[in-house]
Order: sequence, then C-alpha cells, then structure tokens
Amino acid sequence: MPGSRLDEIDRKILAELQADGRMTNVELAKRVGISAPPCLRRVRTLEEQGFINGYHAQVDARSLGFEVQVFALVGLNSQAEADLSAFEARCSDWPLVRECHMLNGEIDFILKCVAPDLSTFQSFLTEQLTSAPNVASVKTSLVIRGSKDDPGVPFDVLEARLAQDA
Repeated sequence: MPGSRLDEIDRKILAELQADGRMTNVELAKRVGISAPPCLRRVRTLEEQGFINGYHAQVDARSLGFEVQVFALVGLNSQAEADLSAFEARCSDWPLVRECHMLNGEIDFILKCVAPDLSTFQSFLTEQLTSAPNVASVKTSLVIRGSKDDPGVPFDVLEARLAQDA
C-alpha cells in the first residue's frame, strides 16, 4: 500500500500540514513530537518525493465575486489517447475550468467550473466548451450550495487501515 512507505511521523507531518499549511516548522515539529531540524528535513524530503505538491490559500470564491459554480459532464467523440490528451490540454488553458477529471463510464470528463455570473459561464459553454474539437456532448449542473469541501485525504482512515494490516 502506498501510504505504508511513510512512517508514522511522516504521516503526522502530512496530516498537520494538510490541516494548516501556514504553521511554522517549530510548531509542526512540536505537534508531531520531534525537534525542528529533522522535521524540516522530513518536510523537504516529502516535497521532493512528491507527497507534498504545493501550498495554497483556500480562498472563498463567492466572496471574490465568483457566484457561479458548475459541474460539466463532457462526452467526447473519440477516446483515443491523443484526443483525450488534447482535451486535457485545452482544459488547462481555460481559466474558468478549475478541475478536470477523466472518468470511467459513459461520461469521459467532469469539469468543475467557476464564473462571476451565469452569462460569463454561458459564453464559455457555448463559445469554447461545446464548440471544442472532439466534444460530442456537455451536460451541466449548477451548484446551489456546497456542504462539504475537504481538501486532501482522510489520514484517520489511512492510519486505521495501517493498524489493521499490522
């Protein structure tokens, strides 16, 4: 299991940073029960190994004027690897698309989009997304409200599984 490559302290470091990426190294070391220098070395190693991909502020989209959040289910005409990759590259160029996930099943991709208003999203939908090469269908769902948005992974589930496997 991939999580088992990490020791308990590494997993604690990741859990703490996931909860609060702004804490100082001294505070992090205190929370995981080691001194600051080895804690910093472990964090750097976790970054180098790709367990930590970055540090981000979690901003409130609505407070910034992005009132519209939409999930778009996209079907493509062709699922050849070159066509899938081309669509993913196109998504990375669209600012309103915040997440792009390839799916297994009758839908090829789900996109999470944000826009300041409905007309901005509608323009994106009709002028860019539905008219993009290889796009066969797009179904959209407007988010009314969100009740949960937890980033990262549930470390308590990982710890319970590792304890069960031990």
